[in-house]
Amino acid sequence: MKILKIILLPFALLLFATACKNNNYTPKPKAYYRIEFPKKSYTQFYGPAPFSFGFPRYASMEQDKRSDAKQDWYNLHFKQFNGYLHLTYYDVSSRSEYNEMVEDARKLAFKHTIKASAIDQRLINYPEKRVYGIYYAIEGNTASSVQFFLTDSVKHYFRGALYFNERPQYDSIAPVIKFIKTDIDTLISTFKWRD
Repeated sequence: MKILKIILLPFALLLFATACKNNNYTPKPKAYYRIEFPKKSYTQFYGPAPFSFGFPRYASMEQDKRSDAKQDWYNLHFKQFNGYLHLTYYDVSSRSEYNEMVEDARKLAFKHTIKASAIDQRLINYPEKRVYGIYYAIEGNTASSVQFFLTDSVKHYFRGALYFNERPQYDSIAPVIKFIKTDIDTLISTFKWRD
């Protein structure tokens, strides 16, 4: 044991002496960048669609340009955060079609169960405006953090889903999600059917 200490001591001293000679040290970056959030300010969306709502001025409302997009599909683009709230609208022609859309919304939200640490559901209920629905808050490293649908339960169906064009890392985007959830809550609380 004493011989082992005698052999290792000079080796440890040599290693310690050479390790400190690196003059090219650069500090490591912080774990997350500081995010500058814009001041909350809203404007009203009135398009050719049969609905209106408030949305933040720092986001842009864009017509969905995909080849399979319908006329009243939009994307609320949060350019500063590299995210989109995809908004789709459907006319409802029958009770079975309505039930199928509601079930599809549930399936699309719970599709994230594999990566989600929690999925909270909240009922949306504004009877004076005939606006009803379900809000899904999805936590964890999932592709979508918020999904919801709104309906009048008769002929209108409106769905929203929040996505970021980044690899999902919930810890790093949690402050942005919290910030945008306020905007989604405003969209829902100001939502009106235009007929």
